[in-house]
Amino acid sequence: MARLMLAMVLVFYAAATAAAQQAVFVVRHAERADAGAMAAPMMASDPDLSEAGRARAQSLAAMLKDAGITAIYTTEYKRTRQTAEPLAKALGIEATVVPAREMPSLVEKVKAATGNVLVVGHSNTVGDVVTRLGAGETVKVGDNEYDNLFIVLRTENPALVRLRYK
Repeated sequence: MARLMLAMVLVFYAAATAAAQQAVFVVRHAERADAGAMAAPMMASDPDLSEAGRARAQSLAAMLKDAGITAIYTTEYKRTRQTAEPLAKALGIEATVVPAREMPSLVEKVKAATGNVLVVGHSNTVGDVVTRLGAGETVKVGDNEYDNLFIVLRTENPALVRLRYK
């Protein structure tokens, strides 16, 4: 009987510890309206999301609405803010804007946050954020990839999960 009680306590302890783990969800912004344009003009502009991008942003919101997100971080560009907007509205959270060139500052804000966090970045910043969060893996996001969802579990030894979403 004592062993059964001990086993039950260990199971409840493990479940409580798992529930207390916090995660950072990191995505690249959804499809931009000028995705077919040449790379140089794209970098100089601040386009809105395309229709496909808006649909992807809605999909992200539906997927993460019950994930316990307590903070959302985006860059100053419309496409990151528009990607986060459906989830922010659904949760009643105002996204915090951090300039794209200030990834170290962003990561410090994320590390200080309590609860689960969403970070919406760019193909050239997502990997940096994941690495700075200590996931130990180098990730790259291609210029035509919009469906990656990286989950960094904030544990003593952070773990990384890479998923795809529509």
